[in-house]
Amino acid sequence: MQAEKRVEHEYIHSLVESVKYGDREAFMGITRLYQRKVFLLAYSYFYNKEDALDIVQETFLRFYQKAHMFKKGKNFQNWLLQIAKNICIDYYRKHHSKGNEWGRKENIEDVHLPSHNQGHSHSSSDLREIISRCLEKLSERQRMIFVMKHYNQLQYNEIAQILNIASGTVKSLHFKAVRNLRTLMSPYMGRIG
Repeated sequence: MQAEKRVEHEYIHSLVESVKYGDREAFMGITRLYQRKVFLLAYSYFYNKEDALDIVQETFLRFYQKAHMFKKGKNFQNWLLQIAKNICIDYYRKHHSKGNEWGRKENIEDVHLPSHNQGHSHSSSDLREIISRCLEKLSERQRMIFVMKHYNQLQYNEIAQILNIASGTVKSLHFKAVRNLRTLMSPYMGRIG
């Protein structure tokens, strides 16, 4: 497993090095590998497909412009998600300060994210819909940390680095998110299946 991660790490770094020299295929490779994770992070901020897609586009444009700033030996995924998080914050400030409505929420089930496992049963689809509805009721920070931990499979220390908060704070917010989700989901649990 450790050797597998090292090979993947080296592969990503070689793609990034190629991007630094203008290699479009390497850029497309990075985009394919990380666009879903960036989308999920952005969607956890705005709960709107169009806004999240704008963030994804801006994130990869910014990556292309700043690829030369990435330091070899660093975690690329954390670096890229930090860029996405900063863009989300700027986007929110820009649009929120103008008084735009942020009530255009969509259920995450309606955004048709590609899944790793296409053979979903009806009950797993119901469960995903319930989880999505309950996630909307969490605070923004709890929702974001839950998405980063469970959808992007990041470790606590990686989330802490991206959000620029203490690892203990991440653990605490994650614990609260899970506890709140359990409470929010409990009325639905008898209806699945």
